[in-house]
Amino acid sequence: MLNISFRTSGSRLSFVALVLMLGATAPAAFAQAQPPAAGATSPPVEPPGLLPEPSAITRAINYADSKMNRGGEPRDGFYPEFGNMITGSGWISVGPGYRHRLLGGRARFDVSGAISWNLYRMAQAHFELPHLANDHLLVGAQVIYQDMLRVNYFGLGNTSRKSDRSGFRLKGTDILGYASVRATPWLSLNGRFGTVHQLDVSTMSGRSVSYPNTLDVFSDATAPGLTQQPAFLHADVSAVADTRNHFGHPTRGGLYRLTAAAYSDRGFGKYSFRRYEVEAAQFVPLAGDKWVLALHGWEVFTDASSGNTVPFYLLPSLGGKNTLRGYLDFRFHDRDMQSFSAESRWGLFTHVDAAVFADWGKVASTAGDLDFKDLKTSYGAGIRVHNRTSTFARLDIGRSTEGWRILVQMSDPFKRSTLSGSHTAVIPFVP
Repeated sequence: MLNISFRTSGSRLSFVALVLMLGATAPAAFAQAQPPAAGATSPPVEPPGLLPEPSAITRAINYADSKMNRGGEPRDGFYPEFGNMITGSGWISVGPGYRHRLLGGRARFDVSGAISWNLYRMAQAHFELPHLANDHLLVGAQVIYQDMLRVNYFGLGNTSRKSDRSGFRLKGTDILGYASVRATPWLSLNGRFGTVHQLDVSTMSGRSVSYPNTLDVFSDATAPGLTQQPAFLHADVSAVADTRNHFGHPTRGGLYRLTAAAYSDRGFGKYSFRRYEVEAAQFVPLAGDKWVLALHGWEVFTDASSGNTVPFYLLPSLGGKNTLRGYLDFRFHDRDMQSFSAESRWGLFTHVDAAVFADWGKVASTAGDLDFKDLKTSYGAGIRVHNRTSTFARLDIGRSTEGWRILVQMSDPFKRSTLSGSHTAVIPFVP
């Protein structure tokens, strides 16, 4: 079911080019960068920036760090749930959470809920055994409920029009189990298996909605799966090599990921498909941690048997806070996708970086059309507020042929949208 096969020479060319572009600096990174040990604390002194930092910024970061405990072992008790929703949910999400360790610290239970700026809703509970086999094995189970009030859809293809913007509401519940085998401090094999009960695609809602509903302007031909939403069984496996020095605010090292996933339609028998992904990110220190070059590439290939189609909300997409930052969220959809970003970051103050970036990307109906031609582009600048190990907030101003965008987020730009528990969303596909 998860047999990987690249279908055309064009897709192989894209894969090779991606690895060559982002892997040139990987050997040095693997030699010099090691992820922090579990529970390790950050050094008390952080490298200074180009300018003396105002004391108000230092005090604010130290206070936030002590309350949120980012980068450290999760503490028992109540905590604020921040920033764990999909692209399009708005600049912030917040709600209550509670975690508790059991069995002398060998297990932990976590439950949380949140509402976002755009009134998206999320609730989850998960149970984990994180320290099995001398910390080489983690297993867990999770239940996630999502209600996304206005997800963008513009139609299929790289030439879809901004004027065709529409929106839909998507809600559903995912029940899944997961495991991670850590062979070395930087190499792991991860897997998930779960079931998504029948999804509900309906008319979008929320404040300040000024564009049409997807159900009113598209059909099953232009938005596959619009009128029928099946239940899915889903499974995915990933091999991950991660040598970043810090997961939430990396300044050196790299992340390399290969993923194969399968979605099995349990309702209508015509929406089953497979998805394959290759992703790479490299962080190159050019002047210590004061000047860092960050590179990111991501390609996605979709394969469906004859007679099957892929629901439009599960098609690879581009645009938003992590890809093509000058375009609207979920701007482009199709079966296959490629995305590249380059970012230069300077430590302006100890806890504030300035950055300039450029993004490129494309979607296509076949993998052979991912040929690096007619790429959509965006560029811009931003700032990142962080401690040594985590990004607290970032502001990006992006520009594309479709105008300017201002993005305020609470995560590093190359960190994929995750739900609580650090798992990427299964439905919809999130850029």
